[in-house]
Amino acid sequence: MKKLLLFLFVSLSAFCQESYIVKFVDAPLELDGKLNEDRWKNCGVMPEFWQNFPTDTLKANYQTEIYLTYDNENVYIGARMFSQGNKYIVPTLRRDFRAGGNDNISFVFDTFRDNTNAFLFGTNPLGVQREALLFNGATASGFFNAFWDNKWQCESFIGDGFWSCEAIIPLSTLRFKNDSQEWFFKSYRFDTQANENTVLVPVPQNQIIMSLGFEMPITFEKPLISPGKNISIIPYITGSAFRDFEKGIPTKSSFNIGGDAKIAVSSGLSLDLTVNPDFSTVEVDRQVINLTRFDITFPEQRQFFLENSDLFTGFGSYNLNPYVPPNAGLSSGNDQIFTPFFSRRVGIAFDSTTGTTVQNPILYGARLSGKIDDNWRVGLLNIMTAPDDEKEINAVNYSVGTIQRRVLKRSNIAGIFVNNQVINPEAGQSAFNRVGGLEYNHQSLDNHWTGKAYYHQSFSDDRQKGSNTHGVTVNYISRKFTAKWQHDFMGAGFEAVSGFVPRNDFFHINPTAGINLYPKKGGINRLSFGVAWDQYFKPEIGMTDLQAGPFVSLAFINSANILFQINRNYTYLFSDFDALRSNRELPILRQGNGYTYHNISGTFVTDRRKRLTMALQPLFGQYFNGSIVSLNTSLNYRMQPYALATLNVTYNKINLKEGENTVFVVGPRMEVTFSRSLFWTTFVQYNTQFDNLNINSRFQWRFAPVSDFFLVYSDNYDTGLGGVKNRAIVAKLTYWLNL
Repeated sequence: MKKLLLFLFVSLSAFCQESYIVKFVDAPLELDGKLNEDRWKNCGVMPEFWQNFPTDTLKANYQTEIYLTYDNENVYIGARMFSQGNKYIVPTLRRDFRAGGNDNISFVFDTFRDNTNAFLFGTNPLGVQREALLFNGATASGFFNAFWDNKWQCESFIGDGFWSCEAIIPLSTLRFKNDSQEWFFKSYRFDTQANENTVLVPVPQNQIIMSLGFEMPITFEKPLISPGKNISIIPYITGSAFRDFEKGIPTKSSFNIGGDAKIAVSSGLSLDLTVNPDFSTVEVDRQVINLTRFDITFPEQRQFFLENSDLFTGFGSYNLNPYVPPNAGLSSGNDQIFTPFFSRRVGIAFDSTTGTTVQNPILYGARLSGKIDDNWRVGLLNIMTAPDDEKEINAVNYSVGTIQRRVLKRSNIAGIFVNNQVINPEAGQSAFNRVGGLEYNHQSLDNHWTGKAYYHQSFSDDRQKGSNTHGVTVNYISRKFTAKWQHDFMGAGFEAVSGFVPRNDFFHINPTAGINLYPKKGGINRLSFGVAWDQYFKPEIGMTDLQAGPFVSLAFINSANILFQINRNYTYLFSDFDALRSNRELPILRQGNGYTYHNISGTFVTDRRKRLTMALQPLFGQYFNGSIVSLNTSLNYRMQPYALATLNVTYNKINLKEGENTVFVVGPRMEVTFSRSLFWTTFVQYNTQFDNLNINSRFQWRFAPVSDFFLVYSDNYDTGLGGVKNRAIVAKLTYWLNL
């Protein structure tokens, strides 16, 4: 009873925080991380930190002190993190690190006080920076956009029994309501030596630590004024050489120029412009072996699409398992059921001469997004891609309009309209595809209840029947119990050319229920168990897919995690399927057959504070009419802080009545960080499914804030026939200029 009362007190304090007064200080700051200036001595310290792990009812064993000040141009952060020693874990000096398994602190600014969207800035004892955008209340790890990049400064200092940092965040980097005087703020810290995760505002252990449902108000001494003219120009120059050995084409050299612009239309609205953008230096996607019959998605990394990306790509439906432990780099599979707009479709086209997808140049793009006031958000996007007569690719115009209205405290009603317009279509080719949708997204103030309801309709010139989709998802999360109900219906005629629709003509249900226990003794921090059910039906056929069974999830005191599942599976093939993943003329499973099979799967992540860490995803047992042994592995060895070696291996041995096959991907990666501004990454991927060996090596010099020189070398080899397929080298210079 005593412990329950203490927990209730901690939970209540999350909603009863007194506002912290942010003092206006018009004085210079020597950015050295030491907090020696008078500005820190003359302002108050924020409240003490609470534990979130391994418990959520106690004050932090090693406290954190945070100070905030501001002037007409910047917000200033000072923080001092006390510790039991100086054996800090900093895997590399690479920017945009993830928080788990190393020492760091994060600062979160919810500038419109909506508990839904926020800006995150973080650093570690060596002053390495990270920034991200949080959206959808940050109620799941997928609502964290780490690819966003912007200008700000930070330095750290290591003292005796503590480390400290100072940060300068320009007001022009943030979006906020002009003349506003109150924001919401939160901070959380990972302390590897004390093995505790701590928070400024108490967060229950069953909630994700970055959740925006747990913030405190901060009040500025006088209203914030928009920084005025806020225009950034980001031009680039590239030079490249490419040779296609398979086609016997001599080396082709090219020179390119283009750029982006960011214009603050108001303190809450941002206009992004791009002309002839170049994405050749975006990191290569990790190759995976897709055991499903459907396409999978990869995250968007291109800067033009990132700010307020949830306004465009947050629509649709997806599966999220709340018990999946941190994947530490492993592929989480495909959890997207559909989305009406998927930005990675832009700049990708189908080459009818080869039957493959290829990159398609973008001529220009414009994107207006952000807040109109406390309750309204808007998004407008227009992009034109170039035609390619040689590959029979038409020019396409992509247009998207979205609007979002806040209701209740953290919920919203949102609408979207997407238009995919083909320029000069051929006879018999669809000229357009349009999708309109309306959604209600719900988040309770305490995060116990979340979910959504949606309806989308597609329109094409062939006027197909059943061109709509709708569904409902309801999640309930309490300290001891988690439950989910989800259903989705999609008609046979629903089509979203600009989106991601791996299948249509189905009814889908996904109920899940689980119980959480918190042992008081031993090495287990949390024990969760329950039943998950994922099932698809197709009209006139009945059930087509099923994965159901019990699961057990263990979170250990040392931060290791295990998820164990027993699966009953059923798959009906409504088209032929190469279940051997052979990509050759081996026998395949024929349409019209159904298969029931059982297997065991899991995820195991070791203590990420160790120098050598490992993450495993095994799957073994029955598979269609045969068997499978599958292992997805990621090994990481850190030589901190200058190098991180990773070995990703995906192995699948499949044995069916029609044949057998062993297919695997081996992907060693070496990341060397010479300093906080000089990086070199080499990524090798050997894929037996496509008889391909890919080498991608990227050198990056950040010579000024958000300004870079890249040198990228890539090679592809045919391991079946031998020899080089193609080879390329790209040099790119980009510079961020504030006007």
